[in-house]
Amino acid sequence: MFFIGGISNVEKKLDYVQNIVCSRCGAFGRMEVYMTYMCFSFFFIPLFKWNKRYFVKNTCCNSIYILDDELGSKISKGENVLISENDLQLANYNQPTVNRCSNCGYIGDEDFQYCPKCGQRL
Repeated sequence: MFFIGGISNVEKKLDYVQNIVCSRCGAFGRMEVYMTYMCFSFFFIPLFKWNKRYFVKNTCCNSIYILDDELGSKISKGENVLISENDLQLANYNQPTVNRCSNCGYIGDEDFQYCPKCGQRL
């Protein structure tokens, strides 16, 4: 007789999106809420979940925030909740690299070596 079971770390995107103007990068984006937890499965059926944590990811600059467990639990239950800046604790912020042309002010991607608008080296 043999048993198939195991422990895994699961990341689940919750059905919650809130449009924002990001306080970090100043761009328009969305807050997406994720739940992570450890799970014990037996014959591919999840039996126990523990260590639930909730995170918010901003789509504009990929900054990641830790969300309060109580608020995250309400979101996972489908309650209508509005997330404010006070509910979030910054976990990771990757500042996007942007090249600005000193001649014409054009903002380009990091891949450009020359300004596509005026041709000056960035």
